[in-house]
Amino acid sequence: MNSNLTKSQIKDWWSQRRLNYNLGLIISGFIAFVLYVILGINLIMPYDSEFEITLFTIVFQGIGYLIMIVFANLFYSLGVRQDLNYNKGNTNDFRKNLYNLGFWFSVSLPFLAPGMIVISYFLNFH
Repeated sequence: MNSNLTKSQIKDWWSQRRLNYNLGLIISGFIAFVLYVILGINLIMPYDSEFEITLFTIVFQGIGYLIMIVFANLFYSLGVRQDLNYNKGNTNDFRKNLYNLGFWFSVSLPFLAPGMIVISYFLNFH
């Protein structure tokens, strides 16, 4: 169904969801890091003495993740542009699907790190 939103209203629609997007990134990043630590300690550390989790590595990864959140927000802004340029029918379904696709893709990316721990374990130590 056509939503008849103006360009300004479409930008507002996306702006209203940015906080939720960022909260999702923060929560998924925290959970993914906890999984990374648990899996790293239990799967890699017993076999690889060079695997370590120190205050330095935690701070370094935290700063790196904050930088990645900035990049994710740049890509979030592309969602607005895609909506404006490709949502020819100006439909809410297109807008919601585009947002959901970007949201779930973005919050799943941090889980690549614990996934790599599991893959590394099976390739190198199992």
